[in-house]
Amino acid sequence: MQNKINSVRARMKDNNVDLVALGPGTHMNWLLGFNPYPDERPCLLLIGKEKEAFLMPSVNEEGIREKTNIAMNCWNDENGPDHALKDALSYTGSSNAKHIAIDEAMRSHFALLLLESLSNPTYEFTTSTVGALRMRKDQDEFVNLKENALIDDRAMQAGFAAIKEGVSELEIGEAINKHFISEGAKPQFCIVGSGPNGAFPHHHTGDRKVKRGDAVLIDIGGRKGTFPSDMTRMSVLGEPPEGYLEIHAIVERAVQAALSAARPGVIAKDVDAAARNVITEAGYGEFFVHRTGHGLGIDIHEPPYITATSEVVLDEGMVFSIEPGIYLQGRFGVRLEEIVILRSDGPEILSELTRELNLIK
Repeated sequence: MQNKINSVRARMKDNNVDLVALGPGTHMNWLLGFNPYPDERPCLLLIGKEKEAFLMPSVNEEGIREKTNIAMNCWNDENGPDHALKDALSYTGSSNAKHIAIDEAMRSHFALLLLESLSNPTYEFTTSTVGALRMRKDQDEFVNLKENALIDDRAMQAGFAAIKEGVSELEIGEAINKHFISEGAKPQFCIVGSGPNGAFPHHHTGDRKVKRGDAVLIDIGGRKGTFPSDMTRMSVLGEPPEGYLEIHAIVERAVQAALSAARPGVIAKDVDAAARNVITEAGYGEFFVHRTGHGLGIDIHEPPYITATSEVVLDEGMVFSIEPGIYLQGRFGVRLEEIVILRSDGPEILSELTRELNLIK
């Protein structure tokens, strides 16, 4: 924990940030390994240039003291948080902070309370401090991500095994989730889009029953330990729909182009362009309707985002998805998704499951 706080302070110094303020959530969890119960009572971790302190609702005090010796400035419902917040700012040497970094995911009234307690500070979100550190995964984090990716592989195979004529999307999803649970992982999401439902990128798995000739898109993730998994694969029951194999091959080429483009020092938008250009040149550009990828960490979607406008410079240790797709309304959709960690010589794919079409006769 202290090493991470020291790393945050180094980033603060490099970016002229006087104070970092985090609410209960994944930034705090990444930094401390826990976070207090996230309700409406203002709760902040304040990291000054030399000291850190909590603004802590008294109802959470006892439980949190068991986890940390960070100084606490507690308040109760009768008196409110204003005085305790002033004490916390004073303790951390931040009463006169001029430029602060605010947790972009915390409640807005926490942020407003903090801003109103200071004298018109400028502010940014955590991109240059905690966010920058979270984007780069260390070896222990990689080990957990890899473990989850392999569980995801096996859960996907359980989903493939459940695909039969007359079986519903929900039943396929149940088989997938049951497998996650069997390996001690908690299911995080499960998209099963059969036939025309696969043309909706974020389809809500439903009652539609699989028919022969359906393409089935499966996008799933589970979590064992700190980090989750995320992967998309394709299956077809019977003879592939007209044009399916061509579309699958185009999406596969787009994945390979993005993998080839992803290197340390490359701008994220250039990886998006590499995938998008393949699909556009094949005549399907209007049917690739989302970004090429997103970061994966404690949050399933977190920086870096691999979009057409992202100026983030990719670096070793960054973990993100590459997931181009083509969606033909009323027919089918094809998305192939890998999670990669960026190494010095390029991306390492976490999954070991082929992207080839899973064809069920």
